[in-house]
Amino acid sequence: MHEERVNRRDRGSISVMVAVTAVSLVAVVGLVLDCGGRLRAVERADALAQEAARAGGQQLDIDALRAGQGYRFDRAAAERTATAYLRGHGIKGAIGFPRPEDLQTFSVTVETDYPTALLGLVGITTLPVQGHGKATLVHGITEGKTG
Repeated sequence: MHEERVNRRDRGSISVMVAVTAVSLVAVVGLVLDCGGRLRAVERADALAQEAARAGGQQLDIDALRAGQGYRFDRAAAERTATAYLRGHGIKGAIGFPRPEDLQTFSVTVETDYPTALLGLVGITTLPVQGHGKATLVHGITEGKTG
C-alpha cells in the first residue's frame, strides 16, 4: 500500500524533467547553429569588404602619376568603384581613407545582419555582422604591410 502512494505522488515528474531538458537542448542547438551561421556571415562580410577595397584600390590618380607626384588613389573613382561593387552584392558599407591627406590607403567597412534560425524562438531574430577590408598602394621593391 505504501508503494502505491509513493508512485502516485511521483507520477508526471519525469515529463517535467524531459520538457526542461528538451528546451535546454533546443537552446544549445540554436546557439551552435546561429553562432556558426554568424561566423560564416562575418567571413562573407570580410571577403566582400576586401574585394570592394581591392576594386577601389585599382583606381589610380593617373594625372598625379604623370606629373611625378607618385602613386595615389583617385579618391572619387575609388569610392565610386567600391560602392558599385558592394551595391552589386546588395550590401552597404562605409568607404574612405583612414588619413585624408594620405591617398595611399583605402578602407571599406561593411555592416549587415545575420537572420537567426532558431534563436528567433526566444526573440533574437538577427545578429550584427561587420566586415573590414583595406587596400594599400605598394610599388617598387618593398615589403607590404598587413593589418
